Amino acid sequence: MTPRRLDVEVLRNKLDAVDRATTTLQSITPLDADKLRSEPVTAAAVERLTCRLVDLAADVNTHIGSVVLGRAPENYRESFDLMEQAGALTGELVEKIKPSVGMRNAIVHEYLRIDYDIVAAAVPLALETYSEYRKQVAGYVYDQAAG
Repeated sequence: MTPRRLDVEVLRNKLDAVDRATTTLQSITPLDADKLRSEPVTAAAVERLTCRLVDLAADVNTHIGSVVLGRAPENYRESFDLMEQAGALTGELVEKIKPSVGMRNAIVHEYLRIDYDIVAAAVPLALETYSEYRKQVAGYVYDQAAG
């Protein structure tokens, strides 16, 4: 049986979508909790974009983990751990980015009333970490495809 290979085109498309989401999120900054409370469309856009970043990354992480390590993650947080194990992300970035999964879950599943102070504070970190995520994963995919 031939081992699976990374689907570079799919990964490239997902990473481009991460780039578009961070660019769009950046375009609506600066943000604060008052703006999010008073502008429901802006709040909805921020919620959607932050969730999209996590979902896109989890898709990428699952593909790479499955191909490189031969196993899929049990959840979104573990998907980032697999990326570190595969050598695609640094441990430092993994620790910075994993809390975004909790925010995504709170938004998607509506566990709690959304705290816009927390959301507004999380946006700069999301922009930083997901931009770095894209850079590290793109480098990893390039190296894997070339090797």
